[in-house]
Amino acid sequence: MNTTSRRNADHKTITDLTTQREIPPMCQHQPPCPTADSADREAAHLVAHHPEQGWSLLCNGVLLFEDTGELLPDGRIIAPHRPPADAQVMTAA
Repeated sequence: MNTTSRRNADHKTITDLTTQREIPPMCQHQPPCPTADSADREAAHLVAHHPEQGWSLLCNGVLLFEDTGELLPDGRIIAPHRPPADAQVMTAA
């Protein structure tokens, strides 16, 4: 009898276990920070900040890049949204 195939049949794979496990939200603040789907998601607390690499991780799971682009926890990409460098800046009189 092949013991390798028997072991594989008797145990669940790691992928099966991780998809069944409930992953707690990163934000434990009260009141809770905005979710990654909220329009104000950038207002969440910083978890990690790496200016030398140009990114920060927010407690809602959003990766925020220095060019104002974002990577959401579900893999969606938010394009950079800062104004172009050649935009005119209006000042109050």
